[in-house]
Amino acid sequence: MREAIGRLSPSIGRVVTYHLGWIDAAGEPVDNPGGKVVRPALAFASARAIGAPARAALPGAVAVELVHNFSLLHDDVMDRDVERRHRPTAWALMGEGEAILAGDALLAMAQEELIVPPSPERLRAAAALSMATAEMITGQAEDLAFERRQDVGSDECIAMLEHKTAALISCACKVGAILGGGTDEQVGALGDFGHALGLAFQAVDDILGIWGEPETTGKQTWSDLRRHKKTLPVVAALENGGPAVGELRRLLVSESSSEGDIALAARLVEENGGRDRALEVAARSLGLALSHLGMIETHPAGRQELEEIAGFITARDF
Repeated sequence: MREAIGRLSPSIGRVVTYHLGWIDAAGEPVDNPGGKVVRPALAFASARAIGAPARAALPGAVAVELVHNFSLLHDDVMDRDVERRHRPTAWALMGEGEAILAGDALLAMAQEELIVPPSPERLRAAAALSMATAEMITGQAEDLAFERRQDVGSDECIAMLEHKTAALISCACKVGAILGGGTDEQVGALGDFGHALGLAFQAVDDILGIWGEPETTGKQTWSDLRRHKKTLPVVAALENGGPAVGELRRLLVSESSSEGDIALAARLVEENGGRDRALEVAARSLGLALSHLGMIETHPAGRQELEEIAGFITARDF
């Protein structure tokens, strides 16, 4: 990652290295690694699962993490988030235009990481990443559109989560298997594992987005409710109906909600089954992910790593 980022222009590189937690606002180096690097870990473990050395997946691991951070830089601008990982977001500190350009640069660099030098495996991995990125962008567009709608159903919401999050996590597993020389069957099964795991990941993220502690999430309490986001718990609670739905709808569209209003909205979402529905989707998706691993022969160490990553993703503090 540092080698790749080092090829950026100094002005863009400063935005990216700050976003990644490598420097502080003054440009001084800090020991503050950003993010959970789940996607690179999945790429490495997927290569090992088919019996290849983890290093075979290195270009793919870097590429998927670059794409992920491209999406974070742009999402922070679109969502007007001013804090990530307990620090000001890149756009809030350095400007919208700078953050958008930094994201664009990461997207271009991700493809470069895979196609230079070219090989059949690298080109196949690059195609998989391009398709996953397009899906992710579709999911973000759907997420934004949902904020303006009052009729979003849970099936629509789950489809959006599959596009926005599951596609890139599935791709991380695929590119690890592709670069490791996996068969079509292995690539397909690991991609299916990643897709189901990605849905579980986002269902848990949606729970954290309402009930997560700021120390865990790096964001404000009830952050998704403050932004009127139609996340899975919210959509499920509205879909369940009942006497509380009218009040919940009012709170979700109010532009002048007090802290008490937001706390009440969080309580109504939980009491109307939204949290339980998200937990159910996470548990079911995790089970499906693990079942896909059982469909192919895997190297024990690589499979154990994939199972441990899956456990980490779904057991984050609520």
